[in-house]
Amino acid sequence: MGGAISLLAVNFIIAQVFVVAFLVVAAKSRTRLPAIWCAAGFAVASLSAVFETVLPFSVVPKLFAVGAFASVLAGFILIRLALGLFYGVSAKHSHMAVFFAGSVVLDLMIYDLPRGTLQHAFFYQLPFCLVQAWSASTIIRSERRSPADRILFLLLVLTALYYLVKVYAAITAGSGTTAADYLASPFALISQALGAMLIVSTGVAMLGVMVKEIIDEARASSELDALSGLCNRRGFLDRVGPLLPAAGDDGPGALILTDLDRFKLVNDTYGHHAGDEVIRQFSRVLLDLMPSKAVPGRLGGEEFALFLPRVGLADARVLANGLRAALASKRIDALPETARVTASFGVAAVNADEPLEAAIQRADKALYAAKAGGRNRVEIAEPPVRIVASAGSQRAGNS
Repeated sequence: MGGAISLLAVNFIIAQVFVVAFLVVAAKSRTRLPAIWCAAGFAVASLSAVFETVLPFSVVPKLFAVGAFASVLAGFILIRLALGLFYGVSAKHSHMAVFFAGSVVLDLMIYDLPRGTLQHAFFYQLPFCLVQAWSASTIIRSERRSPADRILFLLLVLTALYYLVKVYAAITAGSGTTAADYLASPFALISQALGAMLIVSTGVAMLGVMVKEIIDEARASSELDALSGLCNRRGFLDRVGPLLPAAGDDGPGALILTDLDRFKLVNDTYGHHAGDEVIRQFSRVLLDLMPSKAVPGRLGGEEFALFLPRVGLADARVLANGLRAALASKRIDALPETARVTASFGVAAVNADEPLEAAIQRADKALYAAKAGGRNRVEIAEPPVRIVASAGSQRAGNS
């Protein structure tokens, strides 16, 4: 019995460590509720160690035996709730309540059945197996497929299978004749040892997916421009780079650079709050009119960029003119009713064999030409210069 009680104490301590860890994650993450529910799940499940430790010395062992069963199951259901919130695959609370109540009633019904029999072991372990499989299904039904998500899914499946294996172990190793002498049975040592391993593995995996979420949020925040809500220059380059190798019939796509006309005059005349509102309103124009797969960005100040994957130069020019007209006719709340803001545009086709920065430079030259040509206009960039070796030079190189 001493070995089993020691393992119960270890499992209890491990659970408390995870409670603290998930609360720390909740304090750092924008999606706090999943981490809080995970902490609650581990806290409630850890109560089973207390119930099972007291059970052999109690005059009402049935109360503590059912309490141990109910606390573990309630903890698992809370974790299922947490994973549902995290993965966007929620379950109705009424379904969870019915499942929990039905399982507790089932445990009460089989309490007096002989221990170590298939009937008792199967119906005792079945609810735990089902709730772990239910938790694993949330990952399958979600759209997340990162390595961390796959590892967590695998561990949840293994945990569900573990509870089926416990049916066999309870019969072959022996789980005691009554609930009170469970801790003295060989099955208790096996159950608590394997349970500790799965608690640690699954807990670490859940922490991993949530910490990854925090890291992704921090990275996304560092690549977003707070005023416009668009990518900043770093974020724009990072998002466009992976799209360049996927060239279509029109190459990787087209690039539109745009600059607000006389933006300094807006700031000087109406104040920086008005300038900020112009930035926000033009960003909204970009988001409203751009294709769904386009990548918008604010490169700095009043300069914006829009990458159009697999879009030809002619279509990009049409879009640029649409953006130009939309801004020119837009009423900006922070400006006088008659005041209008315009922008100039430079459009360049991005070739498969040129760096993105080279295409940006060509689009920037076209943008400068639009400014020099009177502003509030769209100019097309010259194609990149290609150096083709002559036949004579090739013969000389081969000689």
